[in-house]
Amino acid sequence: MQIYWTKINKIIEETPEVRTYLLDRPEDFTWQEGSHTHFALEGFNAGEKPNRGLIRHMSISTLPHENSIGITTRIKEQCSEFKATLRNLEVGQEVAIFKTHSNVPLKREDKNVYLLSSGVGLATFRPLVLDYLERADNVNQIHSLNIDSSKNFLFTNVFESAPDKKFTSQFVDNRKEYYEEVKNLATDKDGLFYVVGSDEFLVHNIKALREQGVQPEQIMLDKREQSMAEFLPVELAN
Repeated sequence: MQIYWTKINKIIEETPEVRTYLLDRPEDFTWQEGSHTHFALEGFNAGEKPNRGLIRHMSISTLPHENSIGITTRIKEQCSEFKATLRNLEVGQEVAIFKTHSNVPLKREDKNVYLLSSGVGLATFRPLVLDYLERADNVNQIHSLNIDSSKNFLFTNVFESAPDKKFTSQFVDNRKEYYEEVKNLATDKDGLFYVVGSDEFLVHNIKALREQGVQPEQIMLDKREQSMAEFLPVELAN
């Protein structure tokens, strides 16, 4: 397993609680849209066993051509030791990344794509949208729906409707409006539905989509194959 130690080159305060850490991109490090990585803080591998308290799964919110590895995360006032340590890091300090993988690359199957997310889950979808806006081949259109009760919506410069490019973006701040819209979107019986958020959020979305007749193979989750069976029928994971 290769561990890449790299420096923070910029810290962006996206909202009062959300930060993006831009990391220098090692020369041979690459990834695709929808990727996540293991993001670790100094000292995580100092002992005989890795200190899991200093490691988190994080989505990469940038594309390789942006030449920085973006890690976007919410850090609340009351937070874990990991987030508290992260909050105190400064530009120039080192972090580690390893085991990078994409569960949700953009499928180009001449279908409509729906991106359903909660809060900072939008970070996973930012690269998919950028990839689509740069090259729309074999994707009919994309619609993004994000719910964030804080009303501090993320990446509004990217998630801005562009009718000429068949991209629409919608932000809502309450569950009622969100699930009514999910129900409307699910009338597309051939669409692809990507869902990113907490496990509870995934369960509620899958239930809403399945009730409208959306099939398991139309639902994409940011989960490894072995975890998919917990959310969708076992036959999908085989």
